[in-house]
Formats: sequence, structure tokens, C-alpha cells
Amino acid sequence: MRVAYLGPAGTFSEEALRAAAGATPIEAAPEASIHEAVAAVSEGRAERALVPFENAIEGSVRATLDALAFDALSVAIVGEHDQPIANSLIAGRELALDAIEVVLSHPQASAQCARFVRTELPQAEVRAAASTADAVREVAGSDRPWAALAGRGAAAIYSCVVLREAVDDEAGNVTRFVWLAPEGVEPQGDGPWRTTLAFSELGADHPGALIEALTEFSDRAVNLTRIESRPLRQGLGRYMFFIDVDGSAAQTEVAAAIEALRGKAENVRVLGSYPVAVDGVPGG
Repeated sequence: MRVAYLGPAGTFSEEALRAAAGATPIEAAPEASIHEAVAAVSEGRAERALVPFENAIEGSVRATLDALAFDALSVAIVGEHDQPIANSLIAGRELALDAIEVVLSHPQASAQCARFVRTELPQAEVRAAASTADAVREVAGSDRPWAALAGRGAAAIYSCVVLREAVDDEAGNVTRFVWLAPEGVEPQGDGPWRTTLAFSELGADHPGALIEALTEFSDRAVNLTRIESRPLRQGLGRYMFFIDVDGSAAQTEVAAAIEALRGKAENVRVLGSYPVAVDGVPGG
């Protein structure tokens, strides 16, 4: 099975993929961006993708949300995997911290280590890279006193040195990854289950519109575990809401709540209903 992920070799996405796939044989297919990893499934270039969805420090991964909401309408979430994250400060050679001019990383990793950078590297400019491994690859090929934030495994792959380990702003850093598959693939698992939805356009603007929509879940004792908004891309003040609820969309109360939500919001989409803890590739 061909599985897309954010590459190149040495990213946290690759670490998560190896851990999540377990004994399931896969062909790991690195992509240049999260968007491309999602598109690989929607365009038929990969049968599955594993992409970051939510981080314990920095919150949701916007690239994943936007790709699912706006660009990959034929792709569904079919499973998830929690991956421990440990960022290290990596350079092409031994450097004193006060000599570092630039710190490169994926914006998510930079945000997860923002306090460390502010306090330990105040002179350094923070620059974005396409992935943590791309950042390490770039500093490996530079003669400048640059460093990268990435997993220590990337240092070995690109012949770099680890200057400082565990530089995350909080201990216990974890990223929740989601498995993606073409719509119609049936997730399998004994549970517990989670359902992820996106909805927008709650009618004429009025106080309590969002509460009224969410009451459809609370009135049926369906627990919401996450809610956030993203711009609808149709002007200021218009948003799309993303929620996670406990339970399968096939369960009576969850199904009834979703149906009632359709009466409150013009656009409702189930992004996926899936077991939260399954070994191996879903549907593999």
C-alpha cells in the first residue's frame, strides 16, 4: 500500500508513519507539503496518507484543515495516531548558541519551541522551511552558522550534530496524526470512536447562533472534545467550524445530532468517523 506523508526522510511525519503502520507493509511516499500529501490521496497517487492534525502545544495544523475543507472533498479521515514529539536544535557542525544567526524549521516546530528560541537564541532570525527535515538538509549544506529545529533522527540522516535536545516549550509534546483514505473506505475497529465534522453558514447573524447549533449535540448527551474556527474565505467575519465528537456517526444519538445540525447550518460535512486506536494502516 502506497502511503503519502510530509517528507523528505527524517520528518516527524515519517517517524509517525513508521510507528503507526507497525507490521503492515507499506510503500512510504514522501511529498513536498502537507497539501500535496492530502492531494496524493484525492488524485489517486496514494492509497492512504498520514498527516499531522493537532499538536499539544501549537494546536491544529491549519494546512491539514484547509486541505480537507476546501480542496480534498473526496478524502475522509479513517483513523488516527498520537506521536510523541521531541525537537532538537541541530547544526551542520558544533556551534556556540550565541553564534547562531538563523534558525530554520517548519512553522509548527518553530512555534512549539518559541520560548526556547526567544530565551536561548535571541540574536537568531527564525525562518520557515517546508518541513523539519528540509530545515536540517539546508543547514547541512550551508557554511553559515545556521541551525534547525527537528527530530534527532534527522541529524543522523543528514550528517549533522545535535546541539541541544528536548527544546520543546513543554514536556510531553504530542502530535495527533490522522489517516486519510478515499471516501468510501470503511474504517474498522472496536472503538472508542471519534467523528470529525465541518460546518458553516448558520443563517442570519444573531446572538447564540453557534450555541444553538452545538446544543443539538449536548441535548443528546454527545460529547464535544474539540471546536475551532477557520476563515470561510468568503470575506471577513465568515467562518467554518470544525468539531470532534465522541462516538461513531452510525450511532443513533450522534447521527440524530448531525441531522439536526443540518437544519441549523447550510453546509455540514462529516470529515470522518473512525476508531481512535487501531494498529496498522486502516483498511490495509
